[in-house]
Amino acid sequence: MRQDALDRLDPRNPLVVDTRELGRRPGSMRKSSREVPAPADMKIEVIGVPEGSPVELDFRLESVIDGVLITGVAEMDLAGECVRCLDPVEQQLRVDFQELYVYPDEDAEEDAPRLSGDMFDLEPVLRDAVVLALPLTPVCNDDCAGLCLECGARLDDNPGHAHESADPRWAALQGLFDGSTAEADDTGASRADENQEK
Repeated sequence: MRQDALDRLDPRNPLVVDTRELGRRPGSMRKSSREVPAPADMKIEVIGVPEGSPVELDFRLESVIDGVLITGVAEMDLAGECVRCLDPVEQQLRVDFQELYVYPDEDAEEDAPRLSGDMFDLEPVLRDAVVLALPLTPVCNDDCAGLCLECGARLDDNPGHAHESADPRWAALQGLFDGSTAEADDTGASRADENQEK
C-alpha cells in the first residue's frame, strides 16, 4: 500500500517535496526556495491566481518525532475584476503556510496529511492557504464609485451622472401631491380654527 501511495506522487512535479536529506533525525532542518507554476483552481469567482503563473516559495523543512513539519511563505500575482465597476484588477498576494506530514507508519488521525515514502505533495496545503487569503470583494481602488444601476455607466468617468426618473418606491405616493395636499391642509387648518372657536 505504501508503494501505491508513492507511485501516485511524481517527483518531477515542482510541488512534490523530497525529505530524504532530513532522514528521521528529529531536529534536523533544511531550507529551500523554488519557483513553481500555479496549479489550477487557486481562485474564487472574482479573483485568483492565473494557472501556470509563477509562485515563489520559501520554506523550511524540520524533522520532528511524528513526521516532517513544513513552514513557509508563498508570493504570487492575482488577476480578477473589480466587484464595483468590473474593471480588471491585478494584485500581489503573500501567504504563510504550515503543515505537519506524518510518517506513513505513525498512528495519527485518518485525514492527517502523510508522507508517501520520503515525499509529500504541497499543492493541497498551498491551495487552501491561498484561497482562504483571497480578497472576497476586490476593488480597482478604494474610491471606486462603481456602475450606474440603471444604465451601467462607469461613475468614475462621469461623476455627475444621474437619471431624472423618480424612485419607484415613491411612485404610489405621487398622486397624493397633485393638489390634494392643499385641500388636506385647508381642511386641517379650518378644523383647527373650528376647534379653537369652540
